[in-house]
Amino acid sequence: MKIGLYFGTFNPIHVGHMIIANHMAEHSDLDQIWMVVTPHNPHKQKNTLLDDYQRLHLVNLATDDYPKIKPSDIEFKLPQPNYTVNTLAHLKDKFPQHEFCLIMGEDNLNSLHKWKNYEYILENHDIYVYPRLNSGESKEFDKAVLDLKDTETSSAPRIHRVGAPVIELSSTFIRESIKNKKNIRPLLPEKVWEYVDHNNFYRK
Repeated sequence: MKIGLYFGTFNPIHVGHMIIANHMAEHSDLDQIWMVVTPHNPHKQKNTLLDDYQRLHLVNLATDDYPKIKPSDIEFKLPQPNYTVNTLAHLKDKFPQHEFCLIMGEDNLNSLHKWKNYEYILENHDIYVYPRLNSGESKEFDKAVLDLKDTETSSAPRIHRVGAPVIELSSTFIRESIKNKKNIRPLLPEKVWEYVDHNNFYRK
């Protein structure tokens, strides 16, 4: 199978994440989307970050009714701090029958050259890019592709732009809204909202 890896802290997972994941599952050649939950870095203080397994549970709740979208805790088992290239190598070793691709927004594409061993990633993995308004739309995307072509790799053809809906919604906004006693129920999958509300998450 061809599997798209959608990385995130998902703190919490929201409808924007699900819209992108479902669009990739339904409107690209990817067979499945794995929502890879990024674990808490033990060397960094992040008081607003829920426990790793709480966030994984939220992703389970969100994806339960989507057979093509799966939660993944693969990075929980890797040494921290971890790099994407290490995760890809681990997955290739663990699931040699699958082809793994990356899903990212244009803003992440523009900073890809800062990633560890990014040349290797570009040469060996397809990258599916969805638009982000705050990254300057197509002009910035085209510039990033040109920059990547200048890097002595022939990897730019492995970058695929997918015309997914532009979703400008952040988990930070949701957490701040909950803290300020705002109703954010429409912004979360129903089961996620119920669990967050029941457990009083993000209220302090």
